[in-house]
Amino acid sequence: MKSWRNKNTITLHLPTLYHKLVYHMATQLHDSPIFGPVHSRRLGLSLGINLMPPDGKICTFDCIYCECGYNSDNHPHSRRPSREVVKQHLERWLIDMNNRKTFPDVLTFSGNGEPTAHPDFGLIIEDTIRLRNRYVPRAKISVLSNATMIHRIKVREALMKVDMNILKLDAVDNSLSEILDRPNISSYDPAEIIKYMKAFHGHLIIQTIFLKGIDDEGNETDNTSERYLAPWLEALKVIRPQSVMVYTIDRETPAKGLKKADPSMLDAICRRVKALEIPCSVAY
Repeated sequence: MKSWRNKNTITLHLPTLYHKLVYHMATQLHDSPIFGPVHSRRLGLSLGINLMPPDGKICTFDCIYCECGYNSDNHPHSRRPSREVVKQHLERWLIDMNNRKTFPDVLTFSGNGEPTAHPDFGLIIEDTIRLRNRYVPRAKISVLSNATMIHRIKVREALMKVDMNILKLDAVDNSLSEILDRPNISSYDPAEIIKYMKAFHGHLIIQTIFLKGIDDEGNETDNTSERYLAPWLEALKVIRPQSVMVYTIDRETPAKGLKKADPSMLDAICRRVKALEIPCSVAY
């Protein structure tokens, strides 16, 4: 692999077009700050931007279904990439993809943790918009977020600038969120999250995973049941997102007792969302 060095002696590795992963048991970590491109079930050809270290996970959630594994199993030894490093690496990737005539459909902020928790998230979004406009103007910019930072006005302002502001809402019920998402910030409250989601005035896409099974602590869950589904649908009425993404697990999960939601159930959920006059897509 070739390398490129700038006058500030930051070494950048020119990309090879494959999805580089670091495997930790059955789960996986993403390279940083750029990984991919990957073919996303929901987004098309996606070039990933990981604002967390490549050798560990930093997240405000500790989801039982996370493909990166549990936080406790993936303590990083390196730091998050700086704004300058992200900008330089992304530019080199986009130049290389242009030379190869391989154009991404979307530039996606995701990876080994919550991207909006990066202290320079807003400035990195501005850099990314400028680079996108210069090199791949047809590509969309997407952020996959668990929504835990949207109480911060600068985070909301940054998310308003991206094309696809995709926010997680797995549960409206606090007890279910504690099982599925395991938030590790004491202030997390789904009711507050819904309030801030409403403040986007429709410039957001709700992303919800549906699954069933038993977690590592023996808690049984099935968020396709009406007990959890009806309040979730009521929340969508309040939020009025531009669309909803319904999906289920696709890779191995840290909690081994989890199962996919049935395709017929996902279709039924999607029909109920559409009945609210909200577009909905399904990834099985």
